[in-house]
This record gives sequence, C-alpha cells and structure tokens, in this order.
Amino acid sequence: YQDVENIATGVFYPLEGFLNKEEYESVVNRGRLPDGTPWTIPILLHIDEEKKNDFGPGTKANLTFNGEEIGEIEIEEVFSIDPGEYSIKVFKTEKIEHPGVNRIFSLPPFCISGKIYLYKRIEHKFSRYHLTPEEVREEFKKRGWRKVVAFQTRNVPHIGHEYVQKVALTLTDGLFINPLIGKKKKGDFKDEVIIRAYEVLIENYYPKNVTFLSILSTSMKYAGPKEAIHHAIMRKNFGATHFIIGRDHAGVGDFYGPFDAHKIFDEYPDLEIEPIFFKAFFKCKRCGGVVNDKICPHSEEDRINFSGTSIRKAILEGHRPSEEVMRPEVADVILKYKNPFV
Repeated sequence: YQDVENIATGVFYPLEGFLNKEEYESVVNRGRLPDGTPWTIPILLHIDEEKKNDFGPGTKANLTFNGEEIGEIEIEEVFSIDPGEYSIKVFKTEKIEHPGVNRIFSLPPFCISGKIYLYKRIEHKFSRYHLTPEEVREEFKKRGWRKVVAFQTRNVPHIGHEYVQKVALTLTDGLFINPLIGKKKKGDFKDEVIIRAYEVLIENYYPKNVTFLSILSTSMKYAGPKEAIHHAIMRKNFGATHFIIGRDHAGVGDFYGPFDAHKIFDEYPDLEIEPIFFKAFFKCKRCGGVVNDKICPHSEEDRINFSGTSIRKAILEGHRPSEEVMRPEVADVILKYKNPFV
C-alpha cells in the first residue's frame, strides 16, 4: 500500500505507476529511468506465479489493501526479474544476511507494471504527521522558507543528530525532520518511539518557527549509497533544497563503506537537491561541546563518540544514556516504553 500511495501523492515523482521491464533494467543498470531522470531503487509490484497469466496488457485490476478496494492499475506488462541480479546491482551483495537481499529473495520474481489510480487513502496511525508532498511544500511556502534542509532518520535522536541538524539549519531557512515510518529490521526503534522522542526534543530544544516534523511512510531498503540518492529524490519532492547525508547513510552491518553514500552524489550532478555531508562528529571534553574532526585538534582520548549500539544497550538495561550523548527528556520518554524496539 505504501508504494501505491507514494506514487499517487508524488513522493515517488516522476513515477506514475510500477516500473516496467525496460524501466527496471535501466534503474538497476544505470541508476536512472530510460529518459535519464535519476532513480536508483526499483519500485515493483510482485505477483504470485499462479496469478501471472490472469493479467493481460491493457486490462485493469483492482488494488486492495486488507480486503478493502483502494484503487486500480492499468496493466502494461507482466515480466520477471532475477533476484540475484537485483541484489548485486542494488545492494552490492547477494548475501542473504542482508535484510534487503533476504526480502527480494522471499518475494515471487514476477511483476506487473502499469499506471496506478488511488481512490482511497488509508487512515495512517500518525495521520497528524502524515502529509503529502503538496501539503509539505505548502507549509514551507506559508512559512516563507526558500532554503529547506531535510533530515532522514530511522532512529531516536542523540546529541550528535541535534548538532548536525542545527549546523545545517544555521545555513538554511528551515529544518525538515522527516523520520522514515514503515517496515524496519529487528532491533530498530519502533515508529511511535521515534516520533515521541522527536516531539520531546523539538518541544524542549528547537525554535518552533524554523522546525517542521513530518513522516515519510515507506520501508527501509538498506541499500546504502543507492538508497541515499532515493532518499534525496523523495525529499526534493517534498520541497527540500538541501539534504543531510551522514556516515553510512541507509547502511546495514559492514556492507558499505562509511562514505560510499557521499561519493555516489558525484554521479548525480543533476539531482536538483544539494547534499550536505557530515563525516564524523563527537563530543570533545576539551573543546567543551559537539565538534567534528575539521575543527577539533584534540586526540581520541578527549572524544566521546555517539554510538547507537551503546545507547541501545543502556536502554535495554533500563538505564538513561549519559547526558553527554542524549538529552534527558528524550531518554526518559524512550524508557517509558516497555519495549521500544522492533
């Protein structure tokens, strides 16, 4: 359903439907649609093998979600993909431990393409924050923001995230915090925990007139560099002019180099959204605040690194992470959840 809605509302602009064979080949081989438009993640509608002969080109099929009719698709073609090729070209690996590879191998290799029509949007459990690109762009316009920096996240915020967001905000008119809400892997924070943590952080530490929180309803692919480009395209569609890319953006395990997601932007000078790269940031005891290696001359022993793993460990043990790495209000709100993890 998320893909259908994202096509219909313009999150996946310029797509008007699910990819056909030619578009799929172009995306996995070139990272672009056949007309040259940047697009790095295939958006496919998989069908079971026994149903593949039920759909003929030129026919229409109903789209249903949880037994409810929500729209229709004008079928263009039925085709098959090679999950191994998909994995190598999108995830750069065929290892089944990779959550994206695992998922593509668990799906049937048959797909249907065609233009979609959405007649009914399903009420989202976070509907207050679930806005279309048009609604978000309207909000930016209302606020008079010309330069907007977007921040992608699938985690609760620590002090390092706050530093990155505020540095980027200093260079722009507004900060668009856009957490990814949807299917994640085991051990990630639950959606409601991420939203509540950001509400508390914004309430206590951000000026309201330059901060805007809205969700992106899609699943994580864990495709590293290719997903970084995809994330940037979606934020451009929401009206952002700049996009923050940190270390190992959209990565998982050790499948990608820490800055692969920075380098890939060199291949897309025509993206129409400007990346803001952050390599590393840490708390320096001698500098007395959060800094990065470009501005801090001190040694490793003066540094406190922001480790997601150690934050998770503290929370799992029921402890509040140190105030040097997480705001106490944020920690307290997370600890109120019996199990904050997926």
